Amino acid sequence: MSDLAELQNRLGYCFRDENLLRLALTHPSVAHETSTPTPHNQRLEFLGDSVLGLILSYALYENFPAADEGVLSKSRAKLANATALAGHGRALDLGAHLVLSRGEENTGGRERASALTDAFEALLGAIFLDGGLDAAREFIVREFAGDFGALTESSGIENPKGELQELLQSKSPNAPEYQFISACGPDHGPEFECAVRHDGAELARGRGKSKKAAESDAALAALEKLREGKNI
Repeated sequence: MSDLAELQNRLGYCFRDENLLRLALTHPSVAHETSTPTPHNQRLEFLGDSVLGLILSYALYENFPAADEGVLSKSRAKLANATALAGHGRALDLGAHLVLSRGEENTGGRERASALTDAFEALLGAIFLDGGLDAAREFIVREFAGDFGALTESSGIENPKGELQELLQSKSPNAPEYQFISACGPDHGPEFECAVRHDGAELARGRGKSKKAAESDAALAALEKLREGKNI
């Protein structure tokens, strides 16, 4: 077992009950190598997943007051997907502290993304049990501060044209229309400008390195204006 004091220093959190931290780091593979039931981190992972969802939801709700529930949900999913959580586990070097079976150790379990994701969520569950919601919130907000800084209210929008059409057609049967406005710049790298219109009115304009990108940018601008309640 690696030095847990070193890990806690890196976490910025000192456990009152260090056994919770050990449990969070215990991979379920160890249960297959013993003849008696062996506790592992899957129950803590279940709890930590819910704690993370609650705290991220509240932070997004507070930080992005103009975003609707769809954008908030997609932003939360972006912050808490398996790839992102494995990255947090890797940055904390949780792999070096995992308790693994011999088989898991020999097949690269310390670097396995699923093991790091589960260990990170189990760690959140352990902090919650050890220090309560305030301790978990403090750790999560600190751990995700850089990710929040990179988000905008439109971060969760992967298909602006589709979402704009869905939003507008909930109020009108007519679909938005896109109009090419201009192209400027050198032949090898022109910039296009397009407008999006609906029911005869221009909603917004956008720019991009292709007409498709300009249309997408225009749709995104229109969505942002609509969600801010602006008259467009």
